[in-house]
Amino acid sequence: MIQGAVTRFAPSPTGLLHLGHAHAALFAARAGGRFLLRLEDIDATRCRPEFTEAIFEDLSWLGLRWEEPVRVQSAHFAEYRAVLHRLQSRRLLYPCFCTRADIAAAVSAQHGPAHIYPGTCRGLDPGLAAVRVAAGEAHALRLDMARALAETGPLTFQDLIHGPRRCDPTAQGDVVLARKDIPASYHLCVTHDDALQGVTLVTRGEDLLEATDIHRLLQALMGWPEPSYAHHTLIRDGEGRRLAKRDKAPTLRALREAGRSPAEVRAMAGFPD
Repeated sequence: MIQGAVTRFAPSPTGLLHLGHAHAALFAARAGGRFLLRLEDIDATRCRPEFTEAIFEDLSWLGLRWEEPVRVQSAHFAEYRAVLHRLQSRRLLYPCFCTRADIAAAVSAQHGPAHIYPGTCRGLDPGLAAVRVAAGEAHALRLDMARALAETGPLTFQDLIHGPRRCDPTAQGDVVLARKDIPASYHLCVTHDDALQGVTLVTRGEDLLEATDIHRLLQALMGWPEPSYAHHTLIRDGEGRRLAKRDKAPTLRALREAGRSPAEVRAMAGFPD
């Protein structure tokens, strides 16, 4: 797709890989030149070592090879905290003490979009908020979207499949960049790591198109390079649903144990040899 591009496949070890993962991995590996593997294991409550080993085994069996070392996100929380501190020093983050029930009630009262945080804690007195944080009160760190966009101005990105796109991060509200159980969010970790690892072409499913609006914002705020993007279509089942772990999509291990060859599975994933 782009000769010499640096691409990556970045699964979370929360279950066994299925055909959708195979499609994403093969798409990334064949879209550029250098191919990286990264483990996005920031959710310690769901990630398991046995799934990490299964990822290596399944991808190798599928015929994929990647550069070493593999970056494991849980080993780099100090780096993500440093980014959070930089954003906090610019007053771009604020602590949010709302529970899910608090947010649901606030959204219902304001009759706003169900998925957008209404900014309840945005106006808290910084001194009082700091006292609550120091006392150990559970909280998340949210990005002040209006303040962030005032710094960056309008943003766009180029998608090799969907064409040029104008970003609208406000549609997602003041997104969470860290919370007690997960010290850094997917948005922050993936954007930081793509910049650190020199990824020049981000390939992933079209369901993450909106997430790229947040990632472009973080890139602009942190001065990180802007990669090209290619959001590919998703493999779906016979009823049109995207393949997902929670829906018990056919795993690569099950297909292998059923006697399927790597070439057959690659073809099933949309990449016939």
